[in-house]
Amino acid sequence: MGYFDAASSAPLHPVARQALLASLDEGWADPARLYKEGRRARMLLDAAREAAAEAVGCRPDELAFTSSGTRAVHTGIAGALAGRRRVGRHLIVSAVEHSSVLHSAELLEAAGGSVTQVAVDRAGLVDPAAYGDALRADTALACLQSANHEVGTEQPVGAVAEVCREAGVPLLVDAAQSLGWGPVDGGWSLLTASAHKWGGPSGVGLLVVRKGVRFAAQGPVDERESGRAPGFENIPAIVAAAASLRAVRAEAAEEAVRLRELTDRIRARVPRLVSDVEVVGDPVRRLPGVVTFSCLYVDGEALLHELDREGFSVSSGSSCTSSTLTPSHVLRAMGVLSEGNVRVSLPLGAAGEDVERFLAVLPGAVSAVREKLGAPVASEVVREEDVLVVDSLGKRCPIPVIELAKVIGDVPMGGLVRVLSDDEAARLDIPAWCEMRGQEYVGAETAEKGTAYVVRRVS
Repeated sequence: MGYFDAASSAPLHPVARQALLASLDEGWADPARLYKEGRRARMLLDAAREAAAEAVGCRPDELAFTSSGTRAVHTGIAGALAGRRRVGRHLIVSAVEHSSVLHSAELLEAAGGSVTQVAVDRAGLVDPAAYGDALRADTALACLQSANHEVGTEQPVGAVAEVCREAGVPLLVDAAQSLGWGPVDGGWSLLTASAHKWGGPSGVGLLVVRKGVRFAAQGPVDERESGRAPGFENIPAIVAAAASLRAVRAEAAEEAVRLRELTDRIRARVPRLVSDVEVVGDPVRRLPGVVTFSCLYVDGEALLHELDREGFSVSSGSSCTSSTLTPSHVLRAMGVLSEGNVRVSLPLGAAGEDVERFLAVLPGAVSAVREKLGAPVASEVVREEDVLVVDSLGKRCPIPVIELAKVIGDVPMGGLVRVLSDDEAARLDIPAWCEMRGQEYVGAETAEKGTAYVVRRVS
């Protein structure tokens, strides 16, 4: 099987399927009712809650089941902010959080609150000290993912939680990508997760609120799930989610070693098989099954289609695959190459033969895309004194970088090239190209149209 997008959604685990089918016959009644059908449904729900709480490392009465991981994030952030509204309306997030966290932050700002985004390094890692620097007297909540969904970098949750604890600020951890591999260490206050990330059914999320954390659920509430997830519980899906979480945890240690060997193989061999590639994300602190790389002079959407035709399903943070034509906020925050971006996220049980086949077809797929794009003749090149100007206005990734590469040899050592571009991806890709090719990126200048990116030839 060539499905390599488990970070988006993992295939349904066999245990989840068995539990789902079995509980359809027993878990259909209202668990709030006292008759025997309701009592059977309640027993299933309680058992699922206990199993999930054991996997998380919390009390069963601290855990609520929601309709999705996104709903858990929205509910968790809104409830924590409301519970601490007397402290203030300041929220801290990392720059690489999942969009559900960033959307909640945008909503807070629109309502008059304030948000601080903590920067990351080129590996996507936050510095715990930066969270400490961001804390204020009116900080109500801080958020940090346990591992990044695009590049796999694992965050220092324990250290950040300690910084927040000393300041009396609760920390919400989005553990969607990592919970299947193990519990999240550290003194976090709230935690969210999503079942379809570990092989459970979609439509089930987890929201954990530790005892003692001030929390005020927002919107209409009812008596279900401690008032934090109103509506009738989908008990068969919840049972399947808890059963599959227990199942994947039982094999996580052994499977992590196996998948890490496969992703190490990809990380090491892709740069040797394909020219002009940048492997992104932390090489050590990362999820076992995730590896991400970007290819110069490649249209991300075209590459995904080429790989799909070869039987491989992967995802991308490239701006070329986005309707907004802007790079992913994760790659942008990291300051790494975005064009031709590929994320490989291996599911449990991924075969080494499939990885070898992927490595065999990747060079041809990249070459095919580069050949289709060509290396456009930079016909719109002019000289302004000692500066070569490349007009790439209206051209999308990776054309501006291709045209830069075509003309850099036409300027003398120490000479400059100004690339005019109105593509937001160029802000990341041109500096990344300079670093990869040993040229000096001078900086960006405001132009009459778009932006001028200035490069000095040094090699």
